[in-house]
Amino acid sequence: MKLSLGAAVTGATLPSLHFLSLRVVNPSPNLRIFPSTLSTNFLTKPSGLRRRSTAVVSAATGIGGAALQDAGATALVVGGAYALVSTFDNLTRRKIIEQTLSRKLVHILSGLLFLASWPIFSTSTGARYFASVVPSINCLRLLINGLSLTTDEGLIKSVSREGRPEELLRGPLYYVLVLILCAIVFWRESHVGMISLAMMCGGDGIADIMGRRFGSIKIPYNPQKSWAGSISMFLFGFLVSMGMLYYFAALGYIQLDWMQTVERVAFVSFVATVVESLPITGIVDDNITVPLVSMITSFLVFGY
Repeated sequence: MKLSLGAAVTGATLPSLHFLSLRVVNPSPNLRIFPSTLSTNFLTKPSGLRRRSTAVVSAATGIGGAALQDAGATALVVGGAYALVSTFDNLTRRKIIEQTLSRKLVHILSGLLFLASWPIFSTSTGARYFASVVPSINCLRLLINGLSLTTDEGLIKSVSREGRPEELLRGPLYYVLVLILCAIVFWRESHVGMISLAMMCGGDGIADIMGRRFGSIKIPYNPQKSWAGSISMFLFGFLVSMGMLYYFAALGYIQLDWMQTVERVAFVSFVATVVESLPITGIVDDNITVPLVSMITSFLVFGY
């Protein structure tokens, strides 16, 4: 419809008469009030919102999958730790190996196997906390038995020197606390935790075995320590540390310059060996001094 304003003169009969005229014009055939076809996006979510929704669902699925993987890994490692202690407990009861050797083998293997299990956990930020559940359970067992709230003869014989419950509150408790600390603070991306656990488990553990069997020649400033034990600690601490670093480097968790790494690990091993040989065992337990000095020295030469 077209509305026009105009003025007309009707000749002599309507002189100077102005009026409004309304003219109706046929609409154009090209005029469309509604489109003949609808867009394919009509009544659908905007693409940006759809992408965000998909991302949220994918993230939730990823978190759930990581938690499931970590829970499974935790259950596997807990079962492995229990089987390890039970195995050496049975070997001790059957008098296949002596209690002292059994205790040291548990000391060596449990920590190193725990360290070696870290790659089976997910890449999520919570993976380290799942891993720390394993030594946390052992920590709780040590506290309960050490305080004589309950009695687990197998546990006491496997990890104590003289078979007394209160011993669980010293060296064995410090040991699992170091495992928890290294898992939560350092995890798989730091040389520090790997070397500290390798020195405490591999170096100090083997030093005790070798010192008891071949330690006839004592260190002058500490008659409780032998040259055989200290040399073994340096060599095996170095070798186990290098082995663990190679293991995690091969899996892509850390990057290494091997020439510098050999020198630095040898230095850490030497410092830890010297500290372990000092006559301070009666004051501070080796399960504190060895990993602590290894952490400090590793941090100084490698960084975090």
